[in-house]
Amino acid sequence: MAEWHLYMIRVKNGSLYTGITKDVDRRFAEHAEGGKKGSKYLRARRPLTLVFQQKIGNRSQALKTECAVKNLSKPVKEQLAKGNLKLDDLTK
Repeated sequence: MAEWHLYMIRVKNGSLYTGITKDVDRRFAEHAEGGKKGSKYLRARRPLTLVFQQKIGNRSQALKTECAVKNLSKPVKEQLAKGNLKLDDLTK
């Protein structure tokens, strides 16, 4: 069974979009194409850059981690995206 991943995408204005998926490359392509399968939020905010991805485990863990990351401050998310912080340290 495929593992779930958490990913973050930087948009044109510098904000970070966070999501979960089993296939990061496929999901990023869906967002980048701007079609119905991509996020409405991202459609008008291109270009998009994938800045972070990490395996999480099962769907339940991924949803909990996504929620925790979405509640982090922007500076903490930036440090995570740069690799200066580990996701495991933030979501214990």
